[in-house]
Amino acid sequence: MVDISGKPETQREAVAKGMVVMKPTTLELLRRGELAKGDALTVAQIAGIAAAKQTSNLIPLCHPLMIANAKVEFEFDEGKSAVGITATVKTMGKTGVEMEALTAVAVSALTIYDMCKAVDPTMCIEGIHLVRKSGGKSGTIELG
Repeated sequence: MVDISGKPETQREAVAKGMVVMKPTTLELLRRGELAKGDALTVAQIAGIAAAKQTSNLIPLCHPLMIANAKVEFEFDEGKSAVGITATVKTMGKTGVEMEALTAVAVSALTIYDMCKAVDPTMCIEGIHLVRKSGGKSGTIELG
């Protein structure tokens, strides 16, 4: 692990995004919560938040962090026939929460995939990336 013992604690925040592309009929089932496995968005939201809290157990050498807030939100994009996922994670600490936000998006996407795969095995998880991070000596960095 990287030694962060000498770093000051600051307010940290990271935002990550990704999407799951699917058939329009699958997107409509997801929107209505009518999949055989149930309300995939609610399950994916809880899974993403839980994943953010468990990141240090999943990714070697990640510091365990006291997360102050983790939020996972969804947005439907009919043009791309996709559901967009945005995760925001906050903490007061010596290291950032980028990995926690990225993990939240990835696990949310995997949960949606799992709950929709019976009706749409052609789905694709795309574009998981960090959008913004703030805190620490770097300040705020917008990544797009």
